[in-house]
Amino acid sequence: MTLPYAEPLIRREPQPRVIPEPLRVGEPGGDPCGLCSWLAGLDDTATTRDPADKPLWYDDDWALCRATGVTIPGVVWLTSRAHHDSFADLPDALARSYGPMVARVERAVLALGDIARVHVYRWGDGSAHFHVWFYPRPLGMLEAKREMLPLWADVLPEAPKEVVADAEDKIAAALAADS
Repeated sequence: MTLPYAEPLIRREPQPRVIPEPLRVGEPGGDPCGLCSWLAGLDDTATTRDPADKPLWYDDDWALCRATGVTIPGVVWLTSRAHHDSFADLPDALARSYGPMVARVERAVLALGDIARVHVYRWGDGSAHFHVWFYPRPLGMLEAKREMLPLWADVLPEAPKEVVADAEDKIAAALAADS
């Protein structure tokens, strides 16, 4: 395992626990879910949106979105159209559609070429709106295997915007063709 940091790393002590934890955006009693408002606007035909402000692809249940500050072209995130917080509260029909949807996104990202694996991550500490991240591990980038990929993606230089946009266009086209 190769960290993207120079040695020596110094272990820190955990901070005191904060209980109750602060509310996340989209939790009852917290700030409203901006993602819900953004996704609801997709169905408003009167609204003309800049294509950069729309998901790469969406249907009635899911939306595949572009990331910002991308260092590895092909990083995207999938979100439920309806507000759900986690796997635990996805309705059964949506939960059943999750596996096939993830497989479709993975195939679309792999089709970019020179991708060894597509890692799927879910961190539940940001917004309280269900979403998962897809990180392509570039072929041969062995130092970024396993849990190291998001660490490397965080410290690499930002990829050229036109390269990122080309990857996004290819992923969106692959999903549209697989509908």
